[in-house]
Amino acid sequence: MPVKIADGLPAQTILEDEHIFIMTELRALHQDIRPLKIGILNLMPTKIATETQILRCLSNTPLQIEITLVQTSTYTSKNTSSEHLLTFYKTFDDIRDTNFDGFIITGAPVEQMKFEDVEYWDELCQIMEWTKTHSHSTFHICWGAQAALYYHYGVPKYALDSKMFGVFKHTMLTPKSRLFRGFDTEFYVPHSRHTEVRTEDIEKIPQLKIMAMSEEAGVYAVCSEDSKQFFITGHSEYDAETLASEYFRDVDRGLSPNLPINYFPDDDPSKAPVMKWRSHATLLYTNWLNYFVYQTTPFDISTKI
Repeated sequence: MPVKIADGLPAQTILEDEHIFIMTELRALHQDIRPLKIGILNLMPTKIATETQILRCLSNTPLQIEITLVQTSTYTSKNTSSEHLLTFYKTFDDIRDTNFDGFIITGAPVEQMKFEDVEYWDELCQIMEWTKTHSHSTFHICWGAQAALYYHYGVPKYALDSKMFGVFKHTMLTPKSRLFRGFDTEFYVPHSRHTEVRTEDIEKIPQLKIMAMSEEAGVYAVCSEDSKQFFITGHSEYDAETLASEYFRDVDRGLSPNLPINYFPDDDPSKAPVMKWRSHATLLYTNWLNYFVYQTTPFDISTKI
């Protein structure tokens, strides 16, 4: 699939080296195709890595996708250059009159804070409310999923006794769902979080359905009754080395972190981790794009969705 991105985005070189078809704005001007408009609100501090990971997951379909990267205006990332943000990102004010076929809200390393204490919470609430009328389907990741479940449905999050950190086995509760088309009976997902949402709270909400679980990691996938909202508590988009980078970062800080579970071979951090979730991640995003965005979004999205 051609993923249309801004000219010069750092992800371009990485993805082209992986033989992923990337289309720059200049080339896209010469094609008479209505691409799917996908917005990505990137709340992660490592924005370039997250851009690349999500774009990779969106790339395995013949559909043409036009990407808009979005940042909050009430908080500026300290880990990404201002030049990169000014060049490639828009703010909510820039897009509030735009309709999207799909919108992705990423996680953020703020899950140990109360939602209302997060610096950009008020702005995020505006964006989440806006997605109800300006995004045909919205896909929430990790803390973004917890935040949306709390904002839209009042589902609380709970602190864990220890960090949920590693790669865990999951099973489908709704195996016939089109979101899981092509999945194996069991599949693996990386998790890295200090909080959780609980089954009993979600089951109280008739508009929500739990789609997949893990005995160790708990709730993984939730969707709204109308399939307009998806909530994914793990990081399916992570690269093979992402959990290792988090682990060694904390080691260097003197924090004595636990080893990520089911990740390093023989629990030996000197050994390269084996990636066993890439196919699931690709199918997850491909199925969302195909069945819940492309096949149901209106051809003309100029009016409110």
